[in-house]
Amino acid sequence: MFDKVLIANRGEIAVRVIRACREMGIGTVAVYSEADSEALHTLLADEAICIGPAKSQDSYLNMERILSAAVAMGADAIHPGFGFLSENARFAELCSLCGMKFIGPDSQVIAKMGNKAEARNTMIKAGVPVVPGGETAVRTLKEARAAAEEVGYPVMIKAALGGGGKGMRTVQNPEELEAGFLNAQREAVKGFSDDTMYIERYVENPRHIEFQILADEHGNVIHLGERDCSVQRNHQKLIEEAPSATIPEELRREMGKMAVRAAKAVGYTNAGTVEFLVDKENRYYFIEMNTRIQVEHPVTEAVTGMDLIKAQLHIAAGEALNFTQEEVQLSGHAIECRINARMAGKLTNLQVPGGMGIRVDSAMYNGCMVPPYYDAMLLKLIVHGGDRAEALKKIQCALGELVIEGVETNLEEQYEIFTHPVYEAGPVDTGFIEKYFKE
Repeated sequence: MFDKVLIANRGEIAVRVIRACREMGIGTVAVYSEADSEALHTLLADEAICIGPAKSQDSYLNMERILSAAVAMGADAIHPGFGFLSENARFAELCSLCGMKFIGPDSQVIAKMGNKAEARNTMIKAGVPVVPGGETAVRTLKEARAAAEEVGYPVMIKAALGGGGKGMRTVQNPEELEAGFLNAQREAVKGFSDDTMYIERYVENPRHIEFQILADEHGNVIHLGERDCSVQRNHQKLIEEAPSATIPEELRREMGKMAVRAAKAVGYTNAGTVEFLVDKENRYYFIEMNTRIQVEHPVTEAVTGMDLIKAQLHIAAGEALNFTQEEVQLSGHAIECRINARMAGKLTNLQVPGGMGIRVDSAMYNGCMVPPYYDAMLLKLIVHGGDRAEALKKIQCALGELVIEGVETNLEEQYEIFTHPVYEAGPVDTGFIEKYFKE
């Protein structure tokens, strides 16, 4: 096992990794920007080192500074968390060249699955169903028009190297294509420094279902069930559940097998997520693979009883999985919601809920600053109940108990979603927010 892990991230995921390492007796190094000198991850780690100014490009996205810090502090492994450099193939490669283990998949796998067009072609060869779409990536408006005509309207335009809902536009007809393509491409260049796009058929109001997989370096691959991430605004996930209330058991087994097949097709190792869209006829399509730990991993932990961060560390250290697919048992129902800040400022009062089956993942504390430079998520609220009805009531009560003062948040919106009769009745699809919460 590793002696010292550097966490190349900030916020609640950095805190989460630090706690897992501490429980395993592994030393930790936090990196922080000048804006995060008093951040919780900076204070909790065994050691901390400043890597630059507040802007991400000068700190958390600066590979040279992070790797120099890791070498200087004597780290033998780097955990990237999610976001920032977590799916950067070059960073994973440089970690290996510097003699440190990147806690995630091989750099070549990240590169292959990070390019959505290449990932799509890989899945086709592996026999995994994909959304109908163009066979090649596009860079020009002319190429986009030709691809859209071939696929058939409506279409979805996506950044080939994108993620997190950025660089995506839905286009209903040829008249909308130019504006949709150029806007998506500009967003892709700004967010991912790449103008490569691809076009696929738009699946109207599907359910967004993803499978958590674990794969060791000895060829063993298993899945830990699915998460339903259908409640989204502008392709940004707001709420996640495990298991899905909409997937029949036979379909769950079939999709789980396809998720494992997808991982094996690329020689995947460590934790990852295979994402699907499921239409109204329960036809499912692969859309992408996230080659990192997900924001919503706690709901899987709740229903399986497994610590996914510790699993990542064990796998990265070369250990084999110590359980089989048949031994994975799901228990109860878990729900997670994300509480985001709408503004920067000082958090003057934070009172989090507690009780059986309630978990809060956060890096916030009373008096801390919410900087304007990074992701707006303040905390994740996760609940676990015997079934969906109990979990739903539990998260309603927990949200009613949660107090956040000093910065404006989406707390009230989340409460309104969970108390909406359509959501309570379930199931919902990706059109739920647009239909009922358009304003």
